[in-house]
Amino acid sequence: MTISSRVAAAARAALIVAVVAAGAGAGGARASAPPTSEPAATDPAPTTPTATDVVTSTAPATGESAWAEIVAGADCVCADGAEFSFFVRHADPKKVMFFLEGGGACFDAVSCAFSEDDSTTYDWDIGADDDPALMSGIFDFSNERNPFADYSVVYVPYCTGDVHLGDTTREYSPDLTVEHNGYVNGTTALGYLAENFPDAEQVVVVGESAGSIAAAVYAGLAGDALPDAQVTVFADGSGAYPDSASLNAGMGGLWGVVHPEWAADVPPEEWSIPAMVERAGLHNPDIVMSRFDFAYDATQGAFMLALGLTDDLLETADLNEARIEAAGVNQFSFTAPGEDHTLVRRDEFYTMELNGVSLVDWVTSIVKGETVEDVHCEECGSP
Repeated sequence: MTISSRVAAAARAALIVAVVAAGAGAGGARASAPPTSEPAATDPAPTTPTATDVVTSTAPATGESAWAEIVAGADCVCADGAEFSFFVRHADPKKVMFFLEGGGACFDAVSCAFSEDDSTTYDWDIGADDDPALMSGIFDFSNERNPFADYSVVYVPYCTGDVHLGDTTREYSPDLTVEHNGYVNGTTALGYLAENFPDAEQVVVVGESAGSIAAAVYAGLAGDALPDAQVTVFADGSGAYPDSASLNAGMGGLWGVVHPEWAADVPPEEWSIPAMVERAGLHNPDIVMSRFDFAYDATQGAFMLALGLTDDLLETADLNEARIEAAGVNQFSFTAPGEDHTLVRRDEFYTMELNGVSLVDWVTSIVKGETVEDVHCEECGSP
């Protein structure tokens, strides 16, 4: 499913109306909650997730490179109410990657429709394209340069349109009800990781696109669940989203975004993407934050335009990082020229090089706990 082309075709005005309406308390919340005049902060989530919803494995792993598909219980569903599952690879039990898949986002009856039309701007089901056994990039475990070659992995597919952070049922029309259930799905998978890899010494949370938005939040939760593990974040493809009060509150109200206990005091209008990195890093200063972005990422730009935001992408990404580091949270960054969107699941993960620095070597050093320099394009292209 090609998300960027769908974003470009989405109705901009409809998305703006949807976000503003949610921020004003649009109806359709779980259990038919009545609308309110202001977006209410969600109840804080428990600090340590559990895996009580995991019910069965459909393909037990038999070797270090095999994957098991874990079907979760009834509380875990995709946007259309279909069952949710995640994937597990058993290798070194002391080194675990927690991967949050990307796949767009949705905002209204048009963009959230369960269809393959260009107007649908998110991945709403789990199919063959969600199978990590068929992927390259960091999932090519035969590549000797792969820093995660010997890692166990918990792979979390994305099918809820809420950047892995929602917990509400939203009726967008009489014919369309969407389960924004990403936080329930994701924390169930994280609970599975904590219960099945209790001796993990290294946990690397990798997020791609929509998954990278939530990566810092899940890193904070991973540190709570496994306090003796070194937790590292590698976020691929969300560094340029701005801190917009109306956008923050709108998304929070629309998707029922959950705040962890350590961010329960953050008002919805202040729970931005850079704020998530900042708050997770302040909650657990031992978390190592890192990110990769293309300077003028066309997908990030398309979503911003669809929501009426015209901020310069590169300038915003640089400002976000300056804000995060000014708060006392160190974030390593690699900013490449161009308009592409993400590369963690592509072979380009191994070929990307800038200013004499190879991305794969840069990530490898971070995962090993080494200090690296930020890498930033000098000629970054133009919008």
